[in-house]
Amino acid sequence: MELSNTPFASAYLRFLQLAKVIQALPGGMEMDANEHALLQAVVLRWYEKQPMTVREAIGLSDLGSPATLHKRITRLREKEMLSTLSLDGDRRAKFLIPTERTLGYFSHLGQSMQQANVSQTA
Repeated sequence: MELSNTPFASAYLRFLQLAKVIQALPGGMEMDANEHALLQAVVLRWYEKQPMTVREAIGLSDLGSPATLHKRITRLREKEMLSTLSLDGDRRAKFLIPTERTLGYFSHLGQSMQQANVSQTA
């Protein structure tokens, strides 16, 4: 049995091909894999209309220790990829919010995937 003939393997290998194509990022948006994973987790929660707090992000133990995650949040804020928002009446909880730059970044990734998909099916 050829690996690429199974539907799941084929779909995943296609995903890997597309991911490879979109790794060229616009200038100033370079991130390591760990920063990217954290950003994805934060943006996915925001997209689901359940913004993640800084405390929740620091608690993502599968992405690193609390100190490491705090540094990654700081780096993403310095790169203007994340901002924080405190709700009126509760300044203790800070929510991580994607910036316009981040939304543009994900738009770029989506466009790149679409272009790669079109060129591979043509």
